[in-house]
Amino acid sequence: MTTPALAPAPAPVRASREMDRPPVKVSFEFFPPKSPEMEKTLWSSIARLAPLSPDFVSVTYGAGGSTRERTHATVERIVKETDLAPAAHLTCVAATRDEIDAVVRAYGEAGVKHIVALRGDPVTGVGTAYEPHPGGYAYANDLVAGIKRLGDFEVSVSAYPEKHPESASLDADIDVLKAKVDAGATRAITQFFFENDVYFRYLDKVRARGIDIPIVPGILPVTNFKQASSFATRTGASVPAWLLRRFEGLDDDVETRKLIAAAVAAEQVTDLVDRGVTDIHFYTLNRADLVYAICHLLGLRPKTAGALADAPKAVAV
Repeated sequence: MTTPALAPAPAPVRASREMDRPPVKVSFEFFPPKSPEMEKTLWSSIARLAPLSPDFVSVTYGAGGSTRERTHATVERIVKETDLAPAAHLTCVAATRDEIDAVVRAYGEAGVKHIVALRGDPVTGVGTAYEPHPGGYAYANDLVAGIKRLGDFEVSVSAYPEKHPESASLDADIDVLKAKVDAGATRAITQFFFENDVYFRYLDKVRARGIDIPIVPGILPVTNFKQASSFATRTGASVPAWLLRRFEGLDDDVETRKLIAAAVAAEQVTDLVDRGVTDIHFYTLNRADLVYAICHLLGLRPKTAGALADAPKAVAV
């Protein structure tokens, strides 16, 4: 008599795939378009991602306030034409306090209740010395305090798991974050990173300093490795050797790059969620497909037929 073979033991279920885990909240960053073609791409991406009901969407602000009008126009259009909650970026650079206060009041009048307050890059670009504008807000903590003085705004700020390039040390950089929190910041969004342990070590240090606001990991899905490496060099983020190897030899192979990018981003975000992260911010670069796929993997599904009112008009310029 033969003994029947035992059925193989079921594979362990990953926490990120369990149906009863808390839903992941996501947010998306866009930048204001420079041309009619870029405008179409932006609004097509917003239309694609809006049905996922993100917690908020942010719109960036160029160095030296160079995109001030375009940022405001994009944010105002999001308010008018979508059900999304926009967060407008604002910096200290190249403006007096009165000028910045006027921008904040204009956002309030347009229905914007969330501002991402940043020191900003010098007008002359990254790598040159920052000098506060005479009569302006000197640093991000000053800007946070000014915004809170003008209204009941939610204020997010930046955080740097590998420290800001200009900071003397990570501890000094956390001092800067603490000053922003003490001024009234309610959330920090991190610079992108590629090694999740970097984020968790940073989170431990931040919590040890008594900073208890949400520290939301910022994720940059890599579709163009050279571009991502350039971003990393400017922002002080490290690029691990394993990531370089994954994209090696694919400079002219766009389709394979997309597949590798999806695999890398999926691996990173599922690991974050498995380790307890419940909020993720995506740097979309105004492209929706890869971010949408990652969100689907995280369990997000469209909640409406389309959160963008009259989508065909939304992409017109």
